[in-house]
Amino acid sequence: QVRLVESGGGLVQAGDSLRLACVGSGRTLVHATMAWFRQAPGKAREFVAGISWNIYNIEYSDSVKGRFTISRDAAANSLYLQMTNLKPEDTALYSCAAADSLLDVVPREYDFWGQGTQVTVSS
Repeated sequence: QVRLVESGGGLVQAGDSLRLACVGSGRTLVHATMAWFRQAPGKAREFVAGISWNIYNIEYSDSVKGRFTISRDAAANSLYLQMTNLKPEDTALYSCAAADSLLDVVPREYDFWGQGTQVTVSS
């Protein structure tokens, strides 16, 4: 049983930065694809960024490209999301996910999910 726990969310102003973290337990995630998704109220869950197990493949959604950076620490079984120049439209519940498959932007391809951490950006 894999457990993913996110942290680092909060209430910030437009232009600020935040760093989200996701720590896994229950099994090693060294060979898992990992990703960040977000869901705003009334909207579908959307892909934010993903990283392959060997970090050779990294993808970002167009809406965050150039502002967000995804990284992972295999030794710490952790995933991170550095968010800069935050905008009000980035407000959402951010969740990390892990998959024993190739990097994909589709939520159903992921096997394990955290509960999420709320990010709220005021204008």
